[in-house]
Amino acid sequence: MTLLASILGDHGAHLVDLVLAVLLLEAAVLVLHHRRTGGGLPPRDCAGLLGAGLFLALALRCALSGASLVWVALCLLLALLAHLDDLRRRWRQAGRTGS
Repeated sequence: MTLLASILGDHGAHLVDLVLAVLLLEAAVLVLHHRRTGGGLPPRDCAGLLGAGLFLALALRCALSGASLVWVALCLLLALLAHLDDLRRRWRQAGRTGS
């Protein structure tokens, strides 16, 4: 048992499930708000940010549930790729606006 799993007990994976559900709800609300009002960030601009958080939470969920380290590593790699994509998009946008 990992240190984190011993601290959180049997409820750790369920807490991460709750975080994942809230994250997915947040994504749905952001998309619906943008579609209905045109306000807020376009969904593509939120994807990298939300994707990185999603994959980090999934990595934690895998680790707490005793999944293979391959799954944990894959989730961490996907989180990194989402993060790098988000940074790339922000740098390009900042270059276009001159800020």
